[in-house]
Amino acid sequence: MDDATPDRPTRKSSRERVRAHRERKREEGKRLVSYWLPDTRSPEFKAQAHRESLLIANSPGEADDQAFTDAISEPWPSE
Repeated sequence: MDDATPDRPTRKSSRERVRAHRERKREEGKRLVSYWLPDTRSPEFKAQAHRESLLIANSPGEADDQAFTDAISEPWPSE
């Protein structure tokens, strides 16, 4: 892609811009890490989360589990 004019230099391709960005980050001592995470928007995720929440809510240790969670949790900033 050569859109060079006297007023506008040649534009870099997106591949070149990404390569340069990654190179700068590496020079800063960083490395790229990719993660595959569950899709929290999927119906399967929603169903599994619901099943697990019911198991926890109906477990014999639910009160102790909730007390522990409350003890280690910090309030949201708006609280």
